[in-house]
Amino acid sequence: MKIALAQVLSTGDPQRNLAIIRDHAKQAAEAGAALIVFPEAMQVAFGNPVEKLAEPVNARWAGLLRQQARDHNIAIAAGMFTPGEGGRVRNTLLVVGPGVDTHYDKIHLYDAFGYLESDAVTPGDTPVQFELEDATIGLAICYDLRFPQLFVRNARAGAQINIVSASWGGGEGKAEQWKALAQARALDTTTFVIAVDQADPESVGRPLKGAAPLGVGYSMAVDPLGRVIAQAGREPELLIVDLDLNLVDEARRKLPVLANAVDL
Repeated sequence: MKIALAQVLSTGDPQRNLAIIRDHAKQAAEAGAALIVFPEAMQVAFGNPVEKLAEPVNARWAGLLRQQARDHNIAIAAGMFTPGEGGRVRNTLLVVGPGVDTHYDKIHLYDAFGYLESDAVTPGDTPVQFELEDATIGLAICYDLRFPQLFVRNARAGAQINIVSASWGGGEGKAEQWKALAQARALDTTTFVIAVDQADPESVGRPLKGAAPLGVGYSMAVDPLGRVIAQAGREPELLIVDLDLNLVDEARRKLPVLANAVDL
């Protein structure tokens, strides 16, 4: 199964971001990918008034994303903001395309490193998996990557692949943590982990502003035994990986962590 990792930089303009999605989806489809994964906050980048731009998953922005998926015959996963509770939003990963139309609301909110996502975001409470071609795929967003139980829950529900859509906050050691956590979650679950971050704004000369998490880059695909099989740098980049799902069964025979786990 071919999956595209679109490490891009979203902007404060939802229409411009749709154009970025369109161009990358076209390239991915031409390369034979069944799914293209974009970062978190793809509808509108953090640091902008997301509460004013949030839309339901059946409204205009999501509808245009569905149209792009139809135009290019490819499934698209992209982060957006949907209405939440009490004036807050939900941090949502929307997946649309041939045979799939689902969304996941981020469960673990980024109240860490001096940032309080919960001030503006209502948390989700339900893990989500979907089927595409012959694969079951679990969903996660950014800070979720630090919580093994979500990935295990997806794996126990049949996931062979976990995708993580992120806008990973920068800082000392944060890029190293991103890589280590993606590898750890693959080993925890013997699944492929497809972790797609926003590119590092400074890599294209875009100055950082405020405390909003804007990305460090280093999107990667990790196999079920924790080996990095593809990785981007800091700059915008499109990666295409071809996953052999038979490796999941092979890894689970060698390393039966799901079967051996004991509830304590």
